[in-house]
Amino acid sequence: MNHKTVTIFGVFDGIHEGHRVFIREAKTKGDKLVAVVTRDEMVKKIKNKLPLKNEVDRINELVKVPDIDLVFLGDKDLGTYNILKEIKPDIVYLGYDQQNLFDSITKAIDDKVLPEIELVYGRAHKGDTLHSSLINK
Repeated sequence: MNHKTVTIFGVFDGIHEGHRVFIREAKTKGDKLVAVVTRDEMVKKIKNKLPLKNEVDRINELVKVPDIDLVFLGDKDLGTYNILKEIKPDIVYLGYDQQNLFDSITKAIDDKVLPEIELVYGRAHKGDTLHSSLINK
């Protein structure tokens, strides 16, 4: 084992095959996978709409996913990354569509808000069809 903690972020509004592939790939990068679920109010702020499922239901779905070791609720305030300070991951594994998150974490690292963390992008798995915004229409 390489004894690395990997963290993933997402709304996870209904776990679909794209999520499952993303989660399996993230798990191969370390031996402990921690999922951070975006809070309902944060989803509303970022996407201008509430998720179909509330944050408790979304957490409860993720807890049942075999490759995920721990599930946390994300920060209340955008860009504070208190959750990353608590988890102390070696790697943040990003979805192919999480450029804004990559930019924000990179800035937090550059500004010394966060320690150095390896940022790794996953690849799209049928991103043109297996994306929550398309599935949940």
